[in-house]
Amino acid sequence: MKSRTFVDTVTVHVAAGGGGNGCSSFRREKFVPRGGPDGGDGGNGGSVIFQADLHTDSLIRLFYQPEQRAERGEHGRGKQQHGHNGHDLVIAVPCGTGIFSRDGSQQIGELLHHGDRIVITRGGKGGMGNCHFKTSTHQAPTEHTAGEPGEELDLRLDLKTIADFGLVGFPNAGKSSMLAALTDARPKIAAYPFTTLNPILGTMVRDEWTRLRLVDVPGLIRDAHKGIGLGHDFLRHIERATLLIFVVDMAGTDGRSPVDDYRNLKREIKLYSDDIAKRPAIVVANKMDVPAATGELKAFKRKTRTKPFPVSAVTGDGIDALKKHLFAFCAKHSVVPSSPK
Repeated sequence: MKSRTFVDTVTVHVAAGGGGNGCSSFRREKFVPRGGPDGGDGGNGGSVIFQADLHTDSLIRLFYQPEQRAERGEHGRGKQQHGHNGHDLVIAVPCGTGIFSRDGSQQIGELLHHGDRIVITRGGKGGMGNCHFKTSTHQAPTEHTAGEPGEELDLRLDLKTIADFGLVGFPNAGKSSMLAALTDARPKIAAYPFTTLNPILGTMVRDEWTRLRLVDVPGLIRDAHKGIGLGHDFLRHIERATLLIFVVDMAGTDGRSPVDDYRNLKREIKLYSDDIAKRPAIVVANKMDVPAATGELKAFKRKTRTKPFPVSAVTGDGIDALKKHLFAFCAKHSVVPSSPK
C-alpha cells in the first residue's frame, strides 16, 4: 500500500477458540462414601465473526494485527462445574468488504450493509466430563474427552467502498473541493497535485430520509494503467457507484486541455473495467470562476458533445443545481441510498 493511514487489502489468519477439556473427578465429601463421578464439561470455544460497521472506513487495524484469535473455552471442573464458554471475537470491518481465501480463488462472503455479520470460524465444542460415562456396570469411570480445536483460516480481505456516486478526475482538478462543497466531508485541499492519497467518503443530505454517499478517489493521469502516478490502485472504490462524476478543470490551470483530460479519464477507466466505463456519467466543469474557463467550456461542448454542469467549488456557483440533479438522478433510477437513515 502507498499509504498506511488507509488499507483496502489485507491478509489475515483467524482462529476460533478451542473447546475446554472435560474433567475426570469424583465426589469426595465426608459422610458421602462412593460419591461417584462428578467431572464437569469443558466450555465451548468462541467463534470469529466479521461485522460490517459504517463507522469503520479502513482495514488498517487488521493490517497491524493480522492474527486474530477468539477466546478458548475453560476446562471443566469437579462438582460437575461446566467450563466457561469462550467469548466470540467480533471484528468490525468497513461496509463493502469482501472475504476471500488467501489466494483469492474463492469468495467466502461479502459484507455490504451496516450490521451484516458472517461467522468465519466456529469455536470448538467442549469435551465431556467423566460423569457422562457412568453406567450401571461402570460405576467409577475415569474416561473424559478433550475439547475440539477451533477452526482456523487464512483469508484475504478486499474493500470496495460503498458509494452512490464516484468522483474521478485528474490531479488538481478540484475533486476534493467538490466533495467538500457537496457533502459534509472535509478532505485535505491544497494547490498541488495528489493531495488525495486514499479514497474519501462524504454524505450529501437533502432531508432526514434522503442521504447519498460520494467517494473521491486519488487523481488519475494518462497511462495510470501502467502504474504511473497512483495507478489504478484505488479505482476499485468506484466499482459500486451507480453514477460517475467526471470533474474536469475547465480553466486548464495546469496547462492541460480539458478535452484531453476528459478523453484520457474515459480511456483509463475503460482500460480498468469495461463495466465501469459503461456506467451512467456526467461531466462537471469545475473552476468556472477563472476567466479562461468560459471559452474552454464552449470548445469542450463542441468537441465532446456533452452537456457539462458549470460550477465553481470555490465560490459555490452551480453547486445547488448539481445537487438537485444528483438527487433527481437517484429518484429516476430508483437508487437506494447507501447510507442508513
